[in-house]
Amino acid sequence: MSMIECEINGIAISVPEGTTILNAAKEVGVSIPKLCYHSDLEAWAACGICVVKVEGSPKMLRACATAVAPGMKVLTHDPEVVEVRRTVLDLILSSHPFECVTCGRSNDCELQTLAADFGVRDVPFEARHDDIPADTSTAAIVLNPEKCVKCGRCVLVCQDMQGVYALEFIGRGDGTRLAPAADVSLEDSPCIKCGQCSAHCPVGAIYEKDDTKAVWNEIKKDDKHVVVQIAPAVRVALGEAFGMEPGTIVTGKIYTALRRLGFDAVFDTNWAADLTILEEGSEFVKRFTGGGPLPLITSCCPSWTDYMEKFASDFTENFSTAKSPQEMLGVMSKTYYSEKSGIPAKDMTMVSVMPCTSKKYEITRSDEMFASGHQDIDYSITTRELARMIKQAGIDFVNLPDSDVDSLLGEYTGAGTIFGVTGGVMEAALRSAYYLITKEDLEQVEFKAVRGMEGVKSAEIDIKGTKVRIAVAHQMGNCQAVIDQLREARDKGEETPYHFIEVMACRGGCIGGGGQPHGATDEIRAKRTKGIYTDDEKSKLRCSHHNPEITRVYEEFLGEPLGHKAHKLLHTTYKQRPLYQR
Repeated sequence: MSMIECEINGIAISVPEGTTILNAAKEVGVSIPKLCYHSDLEAWAACGICVVKVEGSPKMLRACATAVAPGMKVLTHDPEVVEVRRTVLDLILSSHPFECVTCGRSNDCELQTLAADFGVRDVPFEARHDDIPADTSTAAIVLNPEKCVKCGRCVLVCQDMQGVYALEFIGRGDGTRLAPAADVSLEDSPCIKCGQCSAHCPVGAIYEKDDTKAVWNEIKKDDKHVVVQIAPAVRVALGEAFGMEPGTIVTGKIYTALRRLGFDAVFDTNWAADLTILEEGSEFVKRFTGGGPLPLITSCCPSWTDYMEKFASDFTENFSTAKSPQEMLGVMSKTYYSEKSGIPAKDMTMVSVMPCTSKKYEITRSDEMFASGHQDIDYSITTRELARMIKQAGIDFVNLPDSDVDSLLGEYTGAGTIFGVTGGVMEAALRSAYYLITKEDLEQVEFKAVRGMEGVKSAEIDIKGTKVRIAVAHQMGNCQAVIDQLREARDKGEETPYHFIEVMACRGGCIGGGGQPHGATDEIRAKRTKGIYTDDEKSKLRCSHHNPEITRVYEEFLGEPLGHKAHKLLHTTYKQRPLYQR
């Protein structure tokens, strides 16, 4: 790779060809302010706050979208540059509501931070606020166009990263506004509730629907037994909300915090991930060895489920019918745990803590989500919402002692925890599928071929002479590429290129979910991923079929994987859904 010699504020630097001024400045310890730029997205220089001076240029250039050139001399900060940036900031603030105290992004807002850094105390321009009502039509996310700064991140995410095209800019000039595609409500649009728009929004224009008040109300009720579960990816991200390094494993602290919040029983979604593997792994083995629609495609991601029903309903028969771990733990709480504890399901409230906004949608997705005779999951809150609840309760999270999960629905293996990363579901399934096919355990349980951040990973796995072709896709746009492969092979009458496919809608998998702490980049995702694999490596048991609580629940309650009772409680169905509701 060619290297470019240039200067940033008089400091000589050598960087790879194609490096932007913004990133070159980082190399010499200079932070250029930005608002529209995000490392996940192609820079399109919408906001203008990152302007810099370049010797020989008659105009200031936007650092996020300008590559360094040989001999370039850049000045990133001087009184004139700072004044231009302040003016751009004032113009943005002139059309932004001053509702910081009541905003969902208060104290976690990039615009608010810029205003503080620039010492903004008043705005010299006449206020121009659009009176556009918030869109609260979905159970997952809220769209508040009035607070939109037109940075374009959400549109780029929805269209380029996710390939959903549920968001767009409508109108021109001063009349430009953010809206769902076709100017319908978000619920009626192709939106898959993945929340990546909210994860990338720098302000409070898109945020998760807050269910914390409802959860507090349930905890207060004397006649309610309130149980809670935490997803795999939550344990390596929640600490960020309290100043801890991304990837720090805080599982024991979370259990303690949940009890201090007032939850009556604390369970772990990892347990249900192990249960999912026994059902989904058995489903794959049955299809692979006995005949059935292949490839089998995983179904634990509700945004992917929604996408499939809208964009790829011709592959409905290929979808695993196994419910997600969240839903499995919900129904097991209100059946098995209810039976064991003697607490009627009607007196029980189940709350899930997820890295994901679409889990809020999943809990009422279909009739099968009421398999216990009640709504199996009553409330699903995000990692961000749990962090707020902990802060509201005055809990010193960093200094909390660790505690253990409750039994029956809590013990998990390393296979359960790696559900939180891209490739994790596949790896966990292969660990148990090998056993289900050969009746032998693997000597080496790690499948490195399915790990990493490559958008689509494929491999051929040898199970004692039997070749299994697999694929792993994450970030919705990449997933569509796999579907296109399948369609091409089918249309040509060729054998399917894959036998087993894992799909996750968010970049990096659940560790990069739409409900995780804001500010995720690939660097942060890598640290969260490392935390997940560390949790797996330190586990005494690393294969789902070795979980003694899972063995017990089949012996005492479910019968056998894919049996009548298991199918009734742990499986679901799919149907074609229109892109636009009418």
